Amino acid sequence: MKILFLGDVVGSLGRKALDDYLPEIRKEHNINLVIANGENASHGRGITKKIYKWFLENGVSAVTMGNHTWHNPDIFNFIDEASKLVVPLNYPNGTPGKGVITFKYNNISISVVSLIGMIYMQGTVKCPFQTMDDILEEIDSDIIIVDFHAEATSEKIALGHYLDGRITALIGTHTHVPTIDARILPNGTAYQSDAGMNGALDGIIGVEREGIIRRFKTGLPTRFQPIESGRVQFNGTIVDIDDSQHNATNIYTVNIVR
Repeated sequence: MKILFLGDVVGSLGRKALDDYLPEIRKEHNINLVIANGENASHGRGITKKIYKWFLENGVSAVTMGNHTWHNPDIFNFIDEASKLVVPLNYPNGTPGKGVITFKYNNISISVVSLIGMIYMQGTVKCPFQTMDDILEEIDSDIIIVDFHAEATSEKIALGHYLDGRITALIGTHTHVPTIDARILPNGTAYQSDAGMNGALDGIIGVEREGIIRRFKTGLPTRFQPIESGRVQFNGTIVDIDDSQHNATNIYTVNIVR
């Protein structure tokens, strides 16, 4: 089995990147399942019902979220019925949505978990390490894929090693910059610190350059404006999984710039 994990899909150019390149990547690499991070899909902040349905229409089996989960209020109009939308599991108790979803593919059970980091991230969240200890006592799936939406690479690497051998893959999101550390950890878990992003190539992590530069120069708050035209990048990570043993056998990245 081959699972394609897509880094943060940012705004209209991120959606264009999937429209343009996802079909050819699926065909070229014989992809069976697609997981995508959609927390930036609506103009860079949050997701709408229309965009969620667009992901499903493009064959995405799970749409994971992150720190922008609630930034488009339309999510509250459909989250209860969105069976393939995965919000961070370690949000406080009572938060809407599902932090883990489980489904079957060719009689193989697959669970997708979303987590958010504690370091340099806004908001109150529960410990992702303890959260995974708790949920792993409940999950009885052949394959477990974790999207760890976090800022600090040290936190991502630490959780990867902590879960090594207990899950199939941990892939990081949030920084929008793909890392070159995709590998199989010593006890068999596939790992990458960040899958990158799908969106504008010539911006700063997908948004207009001028406002970000002004913010660094002046220290004043700036509204992020996603770039809506120009060159795009397509970032994804492919995990090869043995169909009988259900363990990860390889992990490698896809990076298209056009």
